[in-house]
Amino acid sequence: MDWRDLPSLSALRAFACVAESLSFSEAGRVLNVTHAAVSQQVRGLEAHLGVSLVERAGRGLALTAEGQQLAVGLGEGFGRIAGAVAEVARNASERPLHVTLTPAFAMSWLMPRISDFKQRHPDIELMLNPTPQLVDLQHGDVDLAIRFGEGPWPGLQSESLILTDYVVVGATSLVGEEGDVAPEALQDFPWLQELGTNELARWLERQGVVPRARLNITHLPGYMVLDGVRRGAGITATARIFVEELIRAGSLRVLASDLRPPESGYHLVRRPGVPRPPLAAFIRWVQEKAAETTERCGRR
Repeated sequence: MDWRDLPSLSALRAFACVAESLSFSEAGRVLNVTHAAVSQQVRGLEAHLGVSLVERAGRGLALTAEGQQLAVGLGEGFGRIAGAVAEVARNASERPLHVTLTPAFAMSWLMPRISDFKQRHPDIELMLNPTPQLVDLQHGDVDLAIRFGEGPWPGLQSESLILTDYVVVGATSLVGEEGDVAPEALQDFPWLQELGTNELARWLERQGVVPRARLNITHLPGYMVLDGVRRGAGITATARIFVEELIRAGSLRVLASDLRPPESGYHLVRRPGVPRPPLAAFIRWVQEKAAETTERCGRR
């Protein structure tokens, strides 16, 4: 197909609308433009084709033979276009919304709130993939990643969701309620660490601490770490937003803070472009909940 030989889509649409209503005024109302603009589009189409498409018939309009021929073709063509557009839109709306996020964020922040999203959007089928692994968003069907870091991520669109300190915390039953704990002394405690991460090694390295012996680390799925910390099974490094209430209640104690750069936190990361309706709805909702968290807890 030589696209250069085709008239403009707006002119073809204007004529198709006139062919249905046999009125420039009615076509203008349907297309939300003036009847003069519709008339101009049709006259331009006639000039392009070199034939008359409409003619006066009393107080109204009638199609010429060429106009009738073109109207039939456009009716079939625009009908197929409308059907294809509706099918694509329906598929985009009905396909499950696939979100990947860290297990810690899923269990400690998202899951306590997710019922609110389902109540507001019962028609959206949601697929959550908690994993510490970095998922490739450029390929596959993942719609959104909630990632911890500073951003940006090359080739992807990202925006800050929640900025938060990273802290080392332990149950007061394990670490006591008072007294300073030097960075090198923290290696003497048992550590609980989310599978697939190495926050402890990174933190000790940044503090200039050289381990005296093999560290006592238990690697657990993210959803088990905080439960173990609350029970006094070990200390851990985690986002402060996950433990803020426990710190305020006095059951957990902060042993070290400010482990991350100032702009670190959780970000919404996705492929560039206009988000499909379910994704747009989820983004609006999660941003609303994040704002509530920031207002309630603030950034420590």
